[in-house]
Amino acid sequence: MPHAERAITIARPVSDVFAFVADGENGMQWRSGVLDLKRESGQGVGEVYRQGVKGPRGRRIAADYRITRYEPGGSLAFEAIAGPVRPTGSYRFESEGTGTRLTFTLDAQLSGLKRLFMGGMVQRSMDGEMGSLDALKRVLEGQGS
Repeated sequence: MPHAERAITIARPVSDVFAFVADGENGMQWRSGVLDLKRESGQGVGEVYRQGVKGPRGRRIAADYRITRYEPGGSLAFEAIAGPVRPTGSYRFESEGTGTRLTFTLDAQLSGLKRLFMGGMVQRSMDGEMGSLDALKRVLEGQGS
Protein backbone atom coordinates (compact mmCIF):
# COMPACT_ATOMS: atom_id res chain seq x y z
CA MET A 1 0.00 0.00 0.00
CA PRO A 2 1.56 3.32 -1.02
CA HIS A 3 2.09 5.60 1.99
CA ALA A 4 3.89 8.89 2.53
CA GLU A 5 4.27 11.14 5.55
CA ARG A 6 6.26 14.28 6.21
CA ALA A 7 6.39 17.02 8.84
CA ILE A 8 7.62 20.57 8.39
CA THR A 9 7.78 23.62 10.64
CA ILE A 10 6.37 26.86 9.26
CA ALA A 11 7.10 30.20 10.94
CA ARG A 12 3.43 31.23 11.10
CA PRO A 13 0.73 30.68 13.73
CA VAL A 14 -1.41 27.55 13.54
CA SER A 15 -4.52 29.59 12.72
CA ASP A 16 -2.83 31.11 9.64
CA VAL A 17 -1.48 27.79 8.36
CA PHE A 18 -4.77 25.99 8.92
CA ALA A 19 -6.81 28.71 7.17
CA PHE A 20 -4.48 28.69 4.15
CA VAL A 21 -4.37 24.90 3.75
CA ALA A 22 -8.11 24.48 4.45
CA ASP A 23 -8.91 26.77 1.51
CA GLY A 24 -8.23 24.16 -1.15
CA GLU A 25 -8.10 26.76 -3.93
CA ASN A 26 -4.81 27.96 -2.42
CA GLY A 27 -3.31 24.65 -3.58
CA MET A 28 -2.54 26.25 -6.95
CA GLN A 29 0.06 28.39 -5.14
CA TRP A 30 2.09 25.53 -3.66
CA ARG A 31 1.19 22.18 -5.26
CA SER A 32 3.09 22.06 -8.56
CA GLY A 33 1.24 19.00 -9.88
CA VAL A 34 -2.15 20.74 -9.83
CA LEU A 35 -3.41 21.98 -13.19
CA ASP A 36 -6.77 23.37 -12.06
CA LEU A 37 -8.63 23.54 -8.76
CA LYS A 38 -12.02 24.97 -7.79
CA ARG A 39 -14.35 24.56 -4.82
CA GLU A 40 -17.58 23.05 -6.07
CA SER A 41 -19.78 22.83 -2.98
CA GLY A 42 -20.05 22.75 0.78
CA GLN A 43 -17.98 24.17 3.56
CA GLY A 44 -16.00 22.26 6.16
CA VAL A 45 -16.82 18.54 6.35
CA GLY A 46 -18.38 17.54 3.03
CA GLU A 47 -16.77 20.37 1.06
CA VAL A 48 -15.94 19.20 -2.48
CA TYR A 49 -13.14 20.43 -4.73
CA ARG A 50 -12.80 19.65 -8.44
CA GLN A 51 -9.17 19.38 -9.47
CA GLY A 52 -7.04 18.20 -12.32
CA VAL A 53 -3.50 16.99 -11.74
CA LYS A 54 -0.61 16.23 -14.09
CA GLY A 55 -0.64 12.62 -15.17
CA PRO A 56 1.62 10.63 -17.48
CA ARG A 57 2.95 12.73 -20.36
CA GLY A 58 1.42 15.82 -18.74
CA ARG A 59 -2.16 14.88 -19.45
CA ARG A 60 -4.88 15.97 -17.05
CA ILE A 61 -6.22 13.41 -14.60
CA ALA A 62 -9.31 14.14 -12.50
CA ALA A 63 -8.43 14.06 -8.81
CA ASP A 64 -11.49 15.61 -7.15
CA TYR A 65 -11.67 15.38 -3.38
CA ARG A 66 -14.00 15.81 -0.41
CA ILE A 67 -13.14 17.07 3.08
CA THR A 68 -13.83 14.34 5.66
CA ARG A 69 -12.51 16.03 8.82
CA TYR A 70 -12.35 19.75 9.54
CA GLU A 71 -11.10 20.72 13.01
CA PRO A 72 -9.83 24.33 12.89
CA GLY A 73 -6.34 24.57 14.31
CA GLY A 74 -6.12 20.80 14.75
CA SER A 75 -6.61 18.62 11.72
CA LEU A 76 -7.97 18.42 8.22
CA ALA A 77 -8.58 15.23 6.23
CA PHE A 78 -9.79 14.40 2.74
CA GLU A 79 -10.61 11.56 0.38
CA ALA A 80 -10.26 11.49 -3.39
CA ILE A 81 -13.60 10.97 -5.12
CA ALA A 82 -12.44 10.89 -8.76
CA GLY A 83 -9.53 9.44 -10.68
CA PRO A 84 -7.93 6.06 -11.15
CA VAL A 85 -6.50 6.09 -7.61
CA ARG A 86 -8.48 7.33 -4.60
CA PRO A 87 -6.02 8.25 -1.85
CA THR A 88 -6.93 9.57 1.56
CA GLY A 89 -4.88 12.23 3.28
CA SER A 90 -4.65 14.32 6.40
CA TYR A 91 -2.92 17.37 7.78
CA ARG A 92 -2.17 17.73 11.50
CA PHE A 93 -1.42 21.22 12.84
CA GLU A 94 0.49 21.68 16.12
CA SER A 95 1.93 24.76 17.78
CA GLU A 96 5.71 24.78 17.91
CA GLY A 97 6.95 27.94 19.59
CA THR A 98 5.51 30.81 17.56
CA GLY A 99 5.21 28.59 14.48
CA THR A 100 3.34 25.53 13.30
CA ARG A 101 4.45 21.95 12.92
CA LEU A 102 2.47 20.57 9.99
CA THR A 103 2.35 16.81 9.41
CA PHE A 104 0.96 15.60 6.08
CA THR A 105 0.02 11.95 5.49
CA LEU A 106 -1.18 10.21 2.32
CA ASP A 107 -2.37 6.62 1.86
CA ALA A 108 -3.68 4.74 -1.16
CA GLN A 109 -5.37 1.36 -1.17
CA LEU A 110 -4.37 -0.57 -4.29
CA SER A 111 -5.21 -4.18 -4.94
CA GLY A 112 -4.55 -6.76 -7.58
CA LEU A 113 -3.40 -5.45 -10.93
CA LYS A 114 -3.57 -1.81 -9.82
CA ARG A 115 -1.00 -2.51 -7.12
CA LEU A 116 1.20 -4.41 -9.56
CA PHE A 117 1.08 -1.90 -12.42
CA MET A 118 0.49 1.41 -10.62
CA GLY A 119 2.08 1.00 -7.17
CA GLY A 120 5.45 2.59 -8.05
CA MET A 121 3.90 5.47 -9.96
CA VAL A 122 1.44 6.19 -7.15
CA GLN A 123 4.25 6.14 -4.57
CA ARG A 124 6.32 8.60 -6.65
CA SER A 125 3.31 10.90 -6.99
CA MET A 126 2.69 10.79 -3.24
CA ASP A 127 6.36 11.49 -2.54
CA GLY A 128 6.08 14.50 -4.87
CA GLU A 129 3.13 15.80 -2.87
CA MET A 130 5.29 15.60 0.25
CA GLY A 131 7.88 17.77 -1.49
CA SER A 132 5.24 20.44 -2.06
CA LEU A 133 5.39 21.24 1.65
CA ASP A 134 8.62 23.15 0.94
CA ALA A 135 6.71 25.42 -1.45
CA LEU A 136 3.94 25.83 1.13
CA LYS A 137 6.53 26.96 3.67
CA ARG A 138 8.01 29.49 1.20
CA VAL A 139 4.59 30.91 0.32
CA LEU A 140 3.44 31.22 3.95
CA GLU A 141 6.72 32.68 5.16
CA GLY A 142 6.56 35.29 2.38
CA GLN A 143 9.49 34.03 0.33
CA GLY A 144 7.52 33.51 -2.89
CA SER A 145 7.49 30.22 -4.79
